[in-house]
Amino acid sequence: MNEAAYRFPAVKGVQAGTEYYISMVPLATLSRLFMFSEEELPIEIRAQRILNKGRIPELRDYILNNPRSYVFSALTVSIDGEVQFESMDESDKDCKIGRINIPMSSRFLVNDGQHRKAAIEAAIKQNPLLKHEDISVVFFSDMGLNRSQQIFSDLNRYAIRPTKSLNILFDTRNDFCTMICEMIDELKVFNGWVEKERSSIPNRSRALFTLSGIYHGTEALLNNFTNLSIEQQKEIACKFWTCVFEYMPEWQNVIFQRKKSAELRKESVSAHAITLIALGRVGNTLLKNHYAFDVQLPRLMEIDWQKSNPEWIGKVVVEGHISGTRSSTNALTEALNKILLDRR
Repeated sequence: MNEAAYRFPAVKGVQAGTEYYISMVPLATLSRLFMFSEEELPIEIRAQRILNKGRIPELRDYILNNPRSYVFSALTVSIDGEVQFESMDESDKDCKIGRINIPMSSRFLVNDGQHRKAAIEAAIKQNPLLKHEDISVVFFSDMGLNRSQQIFSDLNRYAIRPTKSLNILFDTRNDFCTMICEMIDELKVFNGWVEKERSSIPNRSRALFTLSGIYHGTEALLNNFTNLSIEQQKEIACKFWTCVFEYMPEWQNVIFQRKKSAELRKESVSAHAITLIALGRVGNTLLKNHYAFDVQLPRLMEIDWQKSNPEWIGKVVVEGHISGTRSSTNALTEALNKILLDRR
């Protein structure tokens, strides 16, 4: 290889009988090395590579707001050019550590990570110190970029986003998420009765609530109260859910093991996320109007939570199943408002 070339330290591997390389690339070189020009690409590839610029600010701010803890996975790049691997130990035929040489005339196509790349470039403009850091890149040699569409398809085919519950559980950077998890562990109504991994509860699970349901219900409760400290928000939330529990016999039957949670979920509207959100909205109205929880919430005892209640049919219960749509949540909130707020 006599022409000018890019040179990167790399580790060589084999997948599907084909060599590929993993390297560390300085962030400062991304914009120069992996130029993303749709006009240079065949229309068949361009159709798969439309950059959603609306995603960039959020990713950029993630980097800028967490300069000591941000994490990005590797970019995946196809190279239209001859890649030469030089082992650091030519005497060892099995040595996979060395350097790759890539002609500067080569074309690069980012198969996976174009939004990360664009966000990094935007972040460097605001924090130039980032240019001295690195990101891992997986290089595939793809002469003519003939396999690029298939690489893109294969990389994304089995990608599954984590559930909302799991994101909340693992997001220790977010004070509100941390507060929700602490509250769950502290309150009798929640501790030991929450599905923390899934956003739906398996039929045989003993869980009564989902972490995401409690999160959204508490989020509704504290809407427009985020100016309070996280400790104050937690105090309000704990007080509210404890008071709700006091006037929810159906929940008590499960918590005190007089009834199985699966039976309650099957029979009642009360054991679903839509109810937590509607209750949170009602609690928010109480807070805004300075009404006492222990004065208004006892009226929860008057509510027939059974799915068979005509009040829910066609609004909250549709064809025998709980509906989680916005209109159903609004209908349930309106029904609770009439019972809890209209007679003060």
